[in-house]
Amino acid sequence: MRMKFNKSSQLMLVSAAGLLVAGLVTACGTNTVDFVYVASSKAAGTNNYGEIDVFEINSESGYMRQIPSSPFLSEGRNPVAEAVSTDYANLYVANQDDSSIVQFIIGSDGKLYPQSTTDTVGVAKPTGFNPVALAVSGSNLFVLNTTEPLTSCSTASCSGSVGVYPILAKSGSTPSGELGDPAANGNGYYWPLTLPSNPKHVIVPTGINATASGTAVFVTAYDSSASPTAGYVFGYTVGTGGVLTPLNNGVPFSVGVHPSAVASDSSSSYVYVTDYSSGVVHGFAYASGLLTKLSRSPYQTGNQPSAIVADSKYPYVYVANSLDGTVTGFSISNGVLTHVGTSTSTGTYAAGIQPVAIGIDPSFNHFIFTANYLGNGAVGTVSGFELNSTDGTLVNSMNSPFTSNAQPTAVAAIPHNQKK
Repeated sequence: MRMKFNKSSQLMLVSAAGLLVAGLVTACGTNTVDFVYVASSKAAGTNNYGEIDVFEINSESGYMRQIPSSPFLSEGRNPVAEAVSTDYANLYVANQDDSSIVQFIIGSDGKLYPQSTTDTVGVAKPTGFNPVALAVSGSNLFVLNTTEPLTSCSTASCSGSVGVYPILAKSGSTPSGELGDPAANGNGYYWPLTLPSNPKHVIVPTGINATASGTAVFVTAYDSSASPTAGYVFGYTVGTGGVLTPLNNGVPFSVGVHPSAVASDSSSSYVYVTDYSSGVVHGFAYASGLLTKLSRSPYQTGNQPSAIVADSKYPYVYVANSLDGTVTGFSISNGVLTHVGTSTSTGTYAAGIQPVAIGIDPSFNHFIFTANYLGNGAVGTVSGFELNSTDGTLVNSMNSPFTSNAQPTAVAAIPHNQKK
């Protein structure tokens, strides 16, 4: 089911005059370079919804402050993932407990205006229960679900699934960004994460990444039926209408014990996967539909790496280590990772308590931020860093860390005044 929010209130909120005035007062006057959206999962407000804090980043100091009217309700329970449309006009939020994806229109002042909600189950074309991760490439939103959309499913009996929703263009009075019907896979509307050699094993999904080229999607997961667990990367090519074709005849690529997150570089030639259990990141070259292990892989991170991001402008990769409360930085050379800093450096920098998400500002690729789940007692925090583009080292942004709502789980960002 797809639900639209009240049109009259939304149109009033997004009136051009109001947004322009707000933008001049709050953003332009503070040298804002980006808006950062931090989803917090702790129940708050009406219907026990989560919340979304909106920060603006100062282009000179990296200082992050919340904009007026922040936070905004996530319009669902337990928001766990976010993604931004390629034109920077829409934010998509996955509310896990409701099995829903909420589309927000982003105002020129960074504010959020709920537009529509798409259910991933309980509809004629379901894609799965309890979404865990999102990715956007071109005109497609890729949704990674905890289990297949079968009434008999539970997390103990069913594997995860992938759904693909087209991002619709403007139509009449309806703005662009709403989600259409999901792409079909035979008689269904999802791609199950199945291990061909053990089809009854339960595969637990953890992360999803769409390459910059838009031609491939990678999903990390582990086999919970094995002891010890075994990690995998499922790969797909993306065809017309978002239809997925499994790589390697549907056989996933082995990777570690408990992969937790995945990223690819700006050339779409290299794929990196963190292993939560082993404290490493695995590197692969991607070519001709195959993943090939890179030299010296895996590369040491901190303990329990939970999130990873690859810089789209500079040759660096950064990993958030949830147990240590740190960020590990790597430089990339022909795909191979090396810790940033001196030859004796581990390239590790202190963040907040239990960082679980990490992002890079899309305007200048100059600032990095982490969402710290445990934060500081009753509230969460966001750590900010300034990136040295010459060597990839990091320094703390002014007054970091910054206060967010409790239990932040995801981050996303758009450039200020650069909507496409």
